[in-house]
Amino acid sequence: MGLSVERAVHARIDRVWAVLTDPPDWPRWTESMSEVRLLDGGLAPGSRVRIVQPRLPPMIWTVTELVPERELTWVTSAAGVITTGSHSLRPGAGGTTHLRLGLDHRGVLAPLVRGLLGPRTRRYVELEADGLRRAAEDE
Repeated sequence: MGLSVERAVHARIDRVWAVLTDPPDWPRWTESMSEVRLLDGGLAPGSRVRIVQPRLPPMIWTVTELVPERELTWVTSAAGVITTGSHSLRPGAGGTTHLRLGLDHRGVLAPLVRGLLGPRTRRYVELEADGLRRAAEDE
C-alpha cells in the first residue's frame, strides 16, 4: 500500500522535467528537504542521491528508472524497509503537465514505518509536489 499525490502543473513538461531533475536545487523550493547531493555526478540508472530531511536520518537513494520527461524512480532501504519513490510526468490539457509523486514502503517493518511516519510522509510528499509545481510555474 503506497501513497500518491497528484498535481496539475501549468508549465510545459520539459520545464517540469528540468526542475525535477535538478535535485541539489530541491531544498530551495521544498521545506521537506534540507540537503540533496548527487553522489555520482548526475542522474542515471544506478546513480545515488543523498537526501537529508527534517526529523529523519539521511538516506541514500539509488535511481532505478529514468525516462526523460516521463519518469524518475529510485529506491532506498533501511532497517528491513525498502522504500520506492516515483516521480511521473504526463502531458495534460492546454500545455499543462500532470505530476504524480508516489512513495511505497515494503518489507517486514513497512507497516510499522507507515504507522509511525505516515502523516509526516504524506506531508513531505505534498510539500514536494506543491514546491515542484510552484518552481516549474515560476519560469
